[in-house]
Amino acid sequence: MMKKHILLFSIATILFTSCKDKSATAENQTTTEETTERPKAPKAEGSPRILFIGNSHTEFFVSAPILFGEICKANNQPMNVDQLVTMGVSIDEIYNVHKVEAEQNFAKVDKDGNYYDYVIIQESTPVAGGEPDKYKSNVDMIVKKIHKNSPDTAIYIYEGMSPIPFTDPEYKEYYDIMRTNAVEVVKTTKNAGLLRVGDAVNDAYKGKKDYKYLVANKDNLRYGENTLHLLNDGGYLQGALLFATIFNKKPIMPKALTLSTGTEDNDDMKKQDVNEAISNPKALEEIAFDNR
Repeated sequence: MMKKHILLFSIATILFTSCKDKSATAENQTTTEETTERPKAPKAEGSPRILFIGNSHTEFFVSAPILFGEICKANNQPMNVDQLVTMGVSIDEIYNVHKVEAEQNFAKVDKDGNYYDYVIIQESTPVAGGEPDKYKSNVDMIVKKIHKNSPDTAIYIYEGMSPIPFTDPEYKEYYDIMRTNAVEVVKTTKNAGLLRVGDAVNDAYKGKKDYKYLVANKDNLRYGENTLHLLNDGGYLQGALLFATIFNKKPIMPKALTLSTGTEDNDDMKKQDVNEAISNPKALEEIAFDNR
């Protein structure tokens, strides 16, 4: 059962708002256009391994680790999937919650010299948007621990989404802040690239590839009372983006995926027909590939 009732994200929203002016991004700044080089994954002996570190944007209504694993399987791409996920907190707190498990994982070895071949790092919205120095220090801290047994791992910094609705006049300002801060973290992280979730979601909102985010006048990408989390369309987009970004090719998307049955407390995730659960799969796949 989803633990939506235990989240108090209004506090996070207030914190992000109060820190907004401290970001390096000015109010009228346009989206950062610079790109980063694609990180090079180490050569794996056996099935490669990926680690997801994040909070409820990694797993809530839908699960990025689960969807990525299913997409890899459909593409005959072997992949071991690990995750350190805690709702509503930043990277340093995620590490503290999972410290025993994390240190055990960071002590494991593979004969190829890298236990993890890929790592996805997703920081909390208040930190990623409002505390750029803490953002960098948190990523630096966890990367140093990962490098103990995975010195050559390919790291992807999760570009967060604008935390407010697309229709809000300040949507783009927050979007620019989240993107700029993520790009700056990529620059200071060894063998790192940008997982452009925020860009892909923004393109979907803007109607790229003829995608329409409104269904019955409701946002079909994200939902939440205090924090907007990805729904099935958004999760599908994120899953396709993950595969396209890591392997630099379009995935063959499964006919059925583990998706959300709804947004109520008694809803959960289960395997569903993609054509019934996703409003426009092809458009989302194209948007994902364009943002790899």
